[in-house]
Amino acid sequence: MTTLIHAPADRDTLKRVIREKIGDRLFVVVSNREPYIHRQREGRVTVQQPASGVVTALDPMLQTCEGLWVAHGSGTADRKVVDERGRIRVPPENPQYTLKRVWLTKEEEEGYYYGFSNETLWPLCHIAFTPPKFEERYWRLYQQVNQKFADTVLEEIGDQSAFVWVQDYHFALLPQMLKERRGDLAVAQFWHIPWPNPEVFRICPWGRQILEGMLGNDLLGFHVSRHCENFINSVEQMVEVRVDRQRPSIYHHGGIETQVRTFPIGVDFDQINRDVTRDFSKDEDLQSALKCLPEKCEYLAVSVDRIDYTKGIPESIEAMDRFFEKYPEMLGKFVFLRLGSISRIHIGAYKELNERINAMVEQINWKYAADNWQPVVFLRRELTYPEILVFYR
Repeated sequence: MTTLIHAPADRDTLKRVIREKIGDRLFVVVSNREPYIHRQREGRVTVQQPASGVVTALDPMLQTCEGLWVAHGSGTADRKVVDERGRIRVPPENPQYTLKRVWLTKEEEEGYYYGFSNETLWPLCHIAFTPPKFEERYWRLYQQVNQKFADTVLEEIGDQSAFVWVQDYHFALLPQMLKERRGDLAVAQFWHIPWPNPEVFRICPWGRQILEGMLGNDLLGFHVSRHCENFINSVEQMVEVRVDRQRPSIYHHGGIETQVRTFPIGVDFDQINRDVTRDFSKDEDLQSALKCLPEKCEYLAVSVDRIDYTKGIPESIEAMDRFFEKYPEMLGKFVFLRLGSISRIHIGAYKELNERINAMVEQINWKYAADNWQPVVFLRRELTYPEILVFYR
């Protein structure tokens, strides 16, 4: 196993490529976020696919290979639509694969997701100005939830041969947990965020356990070569291993190999270009989204980001202030539209960030707004893919 799967547009080609890589193994994806969310709205159950890069990339693969997706069941109506084992066939309109939902207690979600994943690993790996929190309680719940997912995956797989593709920093311990009980499984992981240099990473009290957990992978992928190099250096300094930098691979526990590779990921421009040419004029819900824009809008700049302190949102608003100071002729013509879903609001740093952004948007609009025009529009909610596309037309 030397490459992760790059998805071609044609479904038959995609199926052939996947089967060439994994043979007749069951294709299993594990992620925190689920590909379909069921919610209770106005007395009825609705289903929505989140605007997520992971979902956009992997959902077509699972549909093609009729695999299994294991994820946290987070929707308000998720429990209402599954069978007695927490499973449901998706997508709803044409079921192709099984979604297995894992239920977490509030304590587990608070400690594993909001705590260790996003107050420890997230700022640590991004080397953010927000310092990571190292709390024993968070670490204990992170271990507990990783074990819960390992138990679920192994129960669902049974005796089948499988390729398990683990997604992101929520499951650093999962690969080793799987391999300890099923050494025959093919396990790969893609780490969607940066990996810090070893001097930074070694401040984590549980750094060695995290590295050993990730070495349970047969293949470990990062976005860029710098992150691969940082990971290899971290392992070399903190774990007893042998490193082959030419492959590059890490050998551990008597010669077991973990390949470390770079897999840059970008958007599918051709598909987006096709989608954006669709006629949205008859969709009243999508047309109503455009009503947030001021009447005067000759030029529109659109930025889509989850509200996070790593995204540079305050800096972008400051840049708009500088833009209008430098080019006053654009006043009344240019609008900067920020589309940002609010996330992790339970975490103090995110709550403070939201308050700061609100104040900055209010200030710049007070400074420059004129009749039927304002320079910055900030839409704070989770948008569907079509809702985002309508602003690009």
